[in-house]
Amino acid sequence: MTMKSGFFRRISLIIGIAAIISLVGCGGSKKKDEEGGVPTAPSADENVGDSDSGRAMGLQTVHFPYDSFILDDQAKSTISSNASILKDKADLKIQIEGHCDQRGGIQYNIALGEKRANATRKYLEDMGVAGDRMTVISFGKEKPIDTGTSEEAYAKNRRANFVITSH
Repeated sequence: MTMKSGFFRRISLIIGIAAIISLVGCGGSKKKDEEGGVPTAPSADENVGDSDSGRAMGLQTVHFPYDSFILDDQAKSTISSNASILKDKADLKIQIEGHCDQRGGIQYNIALGEKRANATRKYLEDMGVAGDRMTVISFGKEKPIDTGTSEEAYAKNRRANFVITSH
């Protein structure tokens, strides 16, 4: 098997799994995208809340340096505050979304976003938050909150967003 065919087999498998998951669904509310009729995730108004919108019961988004998943002092401070909230609200469950700026390839950014989400999750676990209350997902560069091309815009997009999944 060549490298190319192995790559395409993996991509086909991923696409197939994604198709099955989208057909089966997960019981969550979905709405049709106005333009293309494609189901989308619930909006901030429909879900419990997320840190990007400021509707996550005080949880704050964590930001990362360029091309890094290392937690700097500011990120650790933000996660420590989030850990306090999560310990006080023991029934709260969250999803940590890893995001990247628009630079770089799709696969690279998916992997980097996952590393960011996992680094955030591990730090929360180290601070005493139970791992079974958290899930992680990476959106890579697919969901920027600022579509600009300045360093300021890029910095806003390099983040771990906290989405409350149940409370």
